[in-house]
Amino acid sequence: MTEERQVQDPFAMSACEETLRELYRFLDGELTEDRRGQIELHLGHCGPCVEVVSFEAELRRVVGDRCREEVPAEL
Repeated sequence: MTEERQVQDPFAMSACEETLRELYRFLDGELTEDRRGQIELHLGHCGPCVEVVSFEAELRRVVGDRCREEVPAEL
């Protein structure tokens, strides 16, 4: 299991780097409650990171929806 990092200042540039480094674990719900809270605090104040997280979450939703569509019988 990978070690979760603790961000001391949620408003520092390093918080952006940490948030993006743990993006997929965040979206997959694989972080501890404490670490998830730290990232959510950062996202509450960082528009650029919110945009990245929102894009990735929407992309996952669209891909997931498309993968559930049935293949036409004529194929």
